[in-house]
Amino acid sequence: MKTDSKTRKPGHSGGDYREFIGKYPEYESTSIIDDLRASEFSRLDAQNHVYLDYTGGGLYSEIQVLEHERFLLGHVLGNPHSTNPSSAVSTDYVERCRHRILKFFNASPDEYVPIFTANATHALKLIGEGYPFCPGDVLLLSFDNHNSVNGLREFDRAHGAVTKYVPVMPPDMRILDCVLERHLDENPKVCNRLFAFPAQSNFSGVQHPLEWIEKARGKGWDVLLDAAAFVPTNPLDLARWHPDYVAISFYKMFGYPTGVGALIARREALEKLRRPWFAGGTITVASVQADRYFLAQGAQGFEDGTLNYACIPAVERGLDFLDSIGMNVIHSRVMCLAGWLIEHMASLEHGNGRPVVRIYGPTDTGMRGATVAFNVYDADGATVDHVTVEQRANAMNISLRTGCFCNPGAGELALGLSKSDMVQCLDRPDSRMSLNEFRQCIDGKNTGAVRVSLGLVSNFEDVARFLLFLDQFRQA
Repeated sequence: MKTDSKTRKPGHSGGDYREFIGKYPEYESTSIIDDLRASEFSRLDAQNHVYLDYTGGGLYSEIQVLEHERFLLGHVLGNPHSTNPSSAVSTDYVERCRHRILKFFNASPDEYVPIFTANATHALKLIGEGYPFCPGDVLLLSFDNHNSVNGLREFDRAHGAVTKYVPVMPPDMRILDCVLERHLDENPKVCNRLFAFPAQSNFSGVQHPLEWIEKARGKGWDVLLDAAAFVPTNPLDLARWHPDYVAISFYKMFGYPTGVGALIARREALEKLRRPWFAGGTITVASVQADRYFLAQGAQGFEDGTLNYACIPAVERGLDFLDSIGMNVIHSRVMCLAGWLIEHMASLEHGNGRPVVRIYGPTDTGMRGATVAFNVYDADGATVDHVTVEQRANAMNISLRTGCFCNPGAGELALGLSKSDMVQCLDRPDSRMSLNEFRQCIDGKNTGAVRVSLGLVSNFEDVARFLLFLDQFRQA
């Protein structure tokens, strides 16, 4: 039987709804999301599912799917690389969606252009392969970048450039302003300098100051903002902040469609990129005999092959859906829940006073998102393997995530893995290593963590049930 989250008393570790509302009264102003959960996401409660992996992927509403189904059945869509009637319809909806993206992020079409990609990773690859790295140029990365950003170093090294990292400092997993300032002041005479950081860490939930964008640009750096984990629950105003490149995945924002992301680039910064090849759709003219080609201008020069024209119109509907709720409403809800969750996780103790949970990242809601990484410990202080935690969560129909979340830098520092640990483990003659081999190599040390993340239709009941799950690890 379905339980009313407003009356349920989940027990010792969760507190009750009245206490929660007493501490976070603004939560009640987000009740529109409760109505939407009942009408558009009823499958969650019908399946008794606690979904806590919004940083991994968002959830789609029923209306998004039904409206897109009606759209597909009501139109004849053709490959946009033509001017016939069906192609013209597809082209019109693709361009409509570009304008809708700019409007959602309050970006001027005179300053920014959206380039459709398969996902945020594909957007980042476009930058890595096209940025004009030369010997002596610098790529500056924060330690807590996603692997899709870390991978840019392979492009810069291939051209003789240098990769540098700005460390994050445990336990809060933040970057010291003075350390960043020192890095930004280095190599002022280098021609090309690219600074890349996440608006929100997908490991710790830390939100880095967006003021870094103008600070870095003022010192001559190009700035790449990985916004994939940030924009699902936070507004991003590109009329206020002006990164050169922004990478996003739409499925993380509203679940459907998958396979469509975007690189939102400043037009001036886009002109700086040099494509290493050409493909169908990216050129105006190409010749085999003359061995020449002319790249298309703007977005089309970066959109290889045929766009996902049958799914791109669904992006517009997803953005409309978020706007109908309001990004500030979504943000307020998840941060109320995150505050309650973090407070109660941090207070869980075994009978001998040892903590049940260690959180990697801030233990308050200042400058952080609703993504929480942690490990569980037994009463003797030994780590409960994150795989075991996941297996027990699976058995209770709780979707969470474990591992290093494609974020090795943050994970290594949070888990206390030193450079020598990693070098000794990874310095082997062959070029491949499985995850199990790595876990055996780092025997005796944590090789991962557990992550829960709140999102669009999270509610108090989800948090309460998860806290009850953690309570099972307490020992008297």
